[in-house]
Amino acid sequence: MLKYLLLILMLATPVLAVQPDEILDDPVLEARARVISKVLRCLVCRNENIDDSNAELARDLRLLVRERLVAGDTNQEVEDFVVDRYGEFILLMPVFNLSNAMLWFAGPILIIVGGRISLVFIRRRSAGSALSESLTDEEQKKLDAVLNA
Repeated sequence: MLKYLLLILMLATPVLAVQPDEILDDPVLEARARVISKVLRCLVCRNENIDDSNAELARDLRLLVRERLVAGDTNQEVEDFVVDRYGEFILLMPVFNLSNAMLWFAGPILIIVGGRISLVFIRRRSAGSALSESLTDEEQKKLDAVLNA
């Protein structure tokens, strides 16, 4: 029974999309390719790195990464090449710079502004209800007459 459980656990490992014909002979270059593939987004699957994606475009990108590494590029040069070709969207974790600073800060800014607007609205409503409670009897009668008319 125990050996069947161990067999099931060994078979339950995650399956990567990297095909045997894509793997480089040099283990150091292959390890570098895997590191780069983990930070590049599959443009078909969205929010899945190209190392885990079975899409044809992801395969093409994995092969491109390996070609660039075999050609002698550094990891950063390979990433820069892919970003130049496909845009910054291909990075799973985009870099922070002035051109995308608004995207990084828009969420927190909107939450703060929305919170402030909500507080002002709530305070004005509570102040309005306090005014209606402080009406004299004569003002209350006039108000009732207007509302009931």
